[in-house]
Amino acid sequence: MSGLIGRKVGMTSLFDENGKNIPCTVIEAGPCVVTQVRTEEVDGYSALQLGFDDKKAKSSNKALDGHFTKAGTSAKKKVIEFQGFDGEYKLGDSISVDYFTEGEFVDVSGVSKGKGFQGVVKRHGFAGVGQATHGQHNRLRAPGSIGAASYPARVFKGMRMAGRMGGDKVKVQNLKVLKVVADKNLIVVKGAIPGHKNTFVTIEK
Repeated sequence: MSGLIGRKVGMTSLFDENGKNIPCTVIEAGPCVVTQVRTEEVDGYSALQLGFDDKKAKSSNKALDGHFTKAGTSAKKKVIEFQGFDGEYKLGDSISVDYFTEGEFVDVSGVSKGKGFQGVVKRHGFAGVGQATHGQHNRLRAPGSIGAASYPARVFKGMRMAGRMGGDKVKVQNLKVLKVVADKNLIVVKGAIPGHKNTFVTIEK
């Protein structure tokens, strides 16, 4: 799927023609620079490698500097490959937010907020053991039984237990593009997207 690399700016709301308040997310999408062109003849598949957001020269190494210099651009913080672009693109071309149009639907991928080590109530929505009486001391948020006895004498894989929560790659599909602000490289999509503010996301058609 073709798309662009962006950065989550934050959430806001818009009003439709009926006066209904619509929650939406503002994304800074591009401009992205074509840093490499994959072809069927050389690489076995067709794709465009896009770079987004300049980074300091001291944060880059000579190999990356050479790669980006070949494309005629500065070092980039985020580099992702996309397939399915229509048209001819060459090294150094810039793809801006104009690539999207208002009213179409896009998929947005990002890394969700990390919650740290969480228990079963927060992580999986458990209700706890239940009553606080009849000797139930300090069991309100406990997981309860996690297996049988001497058979099978183990805990099955996938058992919902406490553990690290968040920090996973998440894709939210079919978000409507409500607005495209070309002069500021901003795109406004309906609903929420994964990640905290200023995190990188990919917007795919």
